This record gives sequence, structure tokens and C-alpha cells, in this order.
Amino acid sequence: MKKSFMKVYASVYGCPSNIADYEISLGLLKEAGFEVADSPKEADLNIIFTCIVKTPTEQRMINKIQKLTKTEKPLVVAGCMPKTSQRTIEKINPKASLVGPDSIEHIAEVARAALEGKKGFFVDDERKPKVGLPRARKRKDVGIVPISIGCLSNCSYCAVKFARGKLKSYPIGKIVEDVEKLVADGCTEIWLTSQDNGCYGSDIGKTLPELLEDVCGVGGKFKIRIGMMNPTHIQTFLPELIEAYKNERIMKFLHIPVQTGSDRILKLMKRSYKASDFEKIVFSFMKEFPDLFLSTDIIVGFPGETQLDFEKTLHLLERIQPQKVNISKFGARPRTEAAGLKRLPVKTVNERSRILYNLATSF
Repeated sequence: MKKSFMKVYASVYGCPSNIADYEISLGLLKEAGFEVADSPKEADLNIIFTCIVKTPTEQRMINKIQKLTKTEKPLVVAGCMPKTSQRTIEKINPKASLVGPDSIEHIAEVARAALEGKKGFFVDDERKPKVGLPRARKRKDVGIVPISIGCLSNCSYCAVKFARGKLKSYPIGKIVEDVEKLVADGCTEIWLTSQDNGCYGSDIGKTLPELLEDVCGVGGKFKIRIGMMNPTHIQTFLPELIEAYKNERIMKFLHIPVQTGSDRILKLMKRSYKASDFEKIVFSFMKEFPDLFLSTDIIVGFPGETQLDFEKTLHLLERIQPQKVNISKFGARPRTEAAGLKRLPVKTVNERSRILYNLATSF
């Protein structure tokens, strides 16, 4: 096989962490001698980085895998599905090679196996830091830096934990070196990403504010965008985090998912905080940063959600008026606790989603 003539087409869906895996994988493939094709039609091999965070999203992934299978070209399925939906993939394409989120360093090996008609299979949790690796960036000005994999939460509705596991934080020094390389390569924005930036360092005796202090010390002209943080962990270092945000390098962007304004539903979701905790964090930031861009997430129609619970969510949003609200209708994910709970009528969920959307876009 002549590596230099092998063309690979890759598509990616989902969160910045998955996009980071995609960029690193393409970087590794280029380093190994592969060329990147502009479409599946031009490629000798197709790769798809999948997302399973929502039921409609996973169905979309299934449709994409079916479409790529019909090309009759070798296929590599990466992202979260190889860890959570292996049987589903193999029913569609028994020959598809699989690469889990923890195994992307094997992407070139898997690609070669697939092109030789073999089935590459790397889905074990190797837990190696994804820093200092080559990248083929989607945007030349943006460097996406994974700071950890996995999380410490045990949300009753989430299936991502089955794909990315428990928290494994990467060393601050390695992250700083990665940022230095990206800035030197022309990046003017650095996006720090993980499943939950808020819990970074809990397993290695460090905190997010400590990481930010060192990253802000990197030379060059660039801004830092901090990815999603859950309220549970922010509470433990709120003053330090606000102080870190005062650095001119840190973008005044805050993504904190509340999911619901009802403490009763938060308990059913196993979110480990109260709505008032979320509000305290948000208002503390708003007081210090009037130009703050606030993004939050809401799950509408969670099993057991009453009209009163829903109204508490509406009232919460009216008080904080975020710039962006990511609204998701509850969808039962396999193997999760919430999948066994009684679902609300579809009509009720759709109506509440419509009301919530109208409110969220009125601010």
C-alpha cells in the first residue's frame, strides 16, 4: 500500500472535545502519509466522529453510517458510538473499524488495517493525555486544547459517561506546552475543552483557576475561551475563578448548564446542586463582568416534571436572561437510570419546548 496516495475523508459531529479528537486524528494521519479528501466520493477511506449525547443525534449518526456504508468503501467509526453502541454499528456495517475516544493515537494503524480489508478495533481506555499531538485544525485561528477526559458527575440521563469514563486530568505543564505551540502556529483563540472543565484537576490535586493562571502566562497575542463548567464544581472555587476571569486574555464567556429550575427535578437528574447555587454563580459573574456572555442548557420534559417544575424553569430564565439557551427535549438514553422512568406525553413536552424557546429568544 502506498500511503502517500491514500486519501481519507473525515466528518465530525458533537462537542469541542470530539472536534479536538477529529483535528488530532487528521494531524496524525497526515503525519503518517495520508492525504485528506474533500468528500467521501474522493476518498479511499471514510472516517466519522460520532456523537450520542441525544437520541435524535444518535439517529442522525446511524443515518450517516448507513450512507457511508453504501459507498462500499472502508469505514472507520470513531467518537462516542464505538464505546456505547458497538452492536448498532456492527449491524449496519460488520466490517467497520472502531476507534474509541481514548484510542485516537491508533488512528493511522486503524486506517491502514481498514484499507487492507481488516477490521481495526481500539476501544480500550488508555487514558493517555491528548496534548502535544499534531493537528489539522478546522479553523487556523482557533486551537482546541483538551485538558481532560471524562467527568466526576453521575447524571441519571447521560450516556456520554459510558463513552468517556471517569475524570482523567492532563498535567498543567503539558497543557501549557500545547498552548505555546498553537500560539506559535498562529492561533489567536485557545479553547480549553473537556466534558466538564469545572472538575479539572480534582484527580491530580489541581484546580481550573490554577491551570488558567499558567495558561495566561504564555507569551503571544491570544484569547482564552473556557468551555462548559458544571455548577457543582464551580462552587468550590468561585472567588478564584472570578479572579482568573479578570485577566484580559480570558474571554468573558460563561457556559454553565442548569438543566432545570426545579430542585426536585435536579435531584432526580442527580445534578448535585440547587437552582439557587446556579443563580449565585451567575449573578456573581454578572456583577463583576457586565459584558458577560452567558450560555446555559435546559432539558425540557424530564420524567416527573410537573407544570410547577416547568414554571420554575421559566421564572429562573426570566431572572437571569442568558444570551444563549440550548434547549433539549428529554430523550431516554440506553443504560441510564432515567431511561426506566415514565415519560411525559409527547404533546406536553413539545408544548413546553415551544414556550421555553419563545421565552429564551425574547431576551
